[in-house]
Amino acid sequence: MLFCLLLFKIPLTFSPPFSPTKNRETLFYIFPPKFLLFNVLLACLLLMAVAECRFRIRGCLPAGGEGGGGSAVGETKYKATSCRAHTASLTDFGAVGDGVTSNTKAFQAAVTALAEFSGDGGGLLYVPAGQWLTGPFNLTSCMTLFLHRNAVILASQDMNEWPVIDFLPSYGRGRDVPGGRYSSLIVGSNLTDVIITGDNGTIDGRGGFWWAKFHHKQLKYTRGYLVELMYSDQIFISNLVFLNSPSWNIHPVYSSNIIIKGITISAPVHSPNTDGINPDSCSHVRIEDCYIVSGDDCIAIKSGWDEYGIAVGMPSQHIIIRRLTCVSPTSATIALGSEMSGGVQDVRAEDITAIDTESGVRIKTAVGRGGFIKDIYVRRMNLHTMKWVFWMTGNYNSHPDQKYNPDAIPDVEGISYSHVTAENVTTAGRLEGIEQAPFKGICMFNVSVEVRKAKKTTWVCESVEGISSSVTPAPCDAFKDEGLTPAACPFPEDSLPIEDVEMKDCTLPSTVSL
Repeated sequence: MLFCLLLFKIPLTFSPPFSPTKNRETLFYIFPPKFLLFNVLLACLLLMAVAECRFRIRGCLPAGGEGGGGSAVGETKYKATSCRAHTASLTDFGAVGDGVTSNTKAFQAAVTALAEFSGDGGGLLYVPAGQWLTGPFNLTSCMTLFLHRNAVILASQDMNEWPVIDFLPSYGRGRDVPGGRYSSLIVGSNLTDVIITGDNGTIDGRGGFWWAKFHHKQLKYTRGYLVELMYSDQIFISNLVFLNSPSWNIHPVYSSNIIIKGITISAPVHSPNTDGINPDSCSHVRIEDCYIVSGDDCIAIKSGWDEYGIAVGMPSQHIIIRRLTCVSPTSATIALGSEMSGGVQDVRAEDITAIDTESGVRIKTAVGRGGFIKDIYVRRMNLHTMKWVFWMTGNYNSHPDQKYNPDAIPDVEGISYSHVTAENVTTAGRLEGIEQAPFKGICMFNVSVEVRKAKKTTWVCESVEGISSSVTPAPCDAFKDEGLTPAACPFPEDSLPIEDVEMKDCTLPSTVSL
């Protein structure tokens, strides 16, 4: 500001009046020769002023106090896969955080502005403390969406703010009803390097509005999700709270190189289809240090539905899940399927805790799905109050339509469980394969299950084949104790490339402005 004042004040003091008829002499009017030393100094000030104004316009120099919109945020440190060169606050685009005013246009305008920096160090959109009501909005490449600890993004309940979009190619229809689907709240397609993070701010889907309409069959289209990123690469989601999604919470689809870390997901345990994290036809995924309370599967790995998933043919593969805590009385800690027609392979889950959850690991498929589920490795699960520890079914008969191929038989093979402890359990395992294609290569080692009440049947086994050792209570005849060593049910020792991605130390500028 001082430079700009000097630029306009000093020439008026020391120069003759400007005349438009003397354009060739204008430079001397601004810098009269008799003030040579002063001229040099003023020239430097002029250059600095121009540079300062230029950087402010480009958003390189932030401004203000905590909370954004020109007020300082106090040099917040955070970790992410990428740091950004440019920063803006949502309030720079006219947003009002009163929980009543719609900010959909402000979010859209902010993302459009930041898209200009995708090739110049990327941009960060800072959401300050407040209640920010909005309908769906898109993200852009090389962008970070950062929420202050007291920021809440509230999903609009104005149906007019929710555009209807096409169904996913690998599903052939919406999941709730045939046809299209409502947009998810935060969306993006064909993006590279997109980050959604913060200081444990909140994204609230206000799902009760949608659940009631779903239960009363009042929706013409399928419900949207809180976050859906499609055909994208390098996705990082961390340090946020996701509440009350209309349906699934986090849905990366047809994407790769994904890290989801340190998030909390919460919805009422009887809310419909509020899955936590659903990688869908995705490769190289790392999910860690997450806490999920859900009305459906805490994590469900998918890859398309019947003939549509077979046609797209994009498997979910090379996925690691670790240090997960799950509560879901009506569903699974980790589910594979049921939509798995593109295939699921190389899933590694370890250090998993579940409390009051229907099942530990659940494999769901059916005749007509096709595809495969293989090379699944699970170790060190600690389970409390379960209906089933292990559940596999080849009879999960939900189909998008009647066009599925009855000869499309899924292949389930190579499932390894080790070091599993469970207490207060109704049934140790319900393992039901497909008669013409038994589930095979199932290995269980060092499994201890405390069944709630003594029953004659602690295991149910049909059309399954495998081996076991040190399993209590003793499994059914298909899993006779072979006196195996720990190496018999191996967990891969190699490291997936997504595990080697390191976080960078980033700093949110002390001021936020574009």
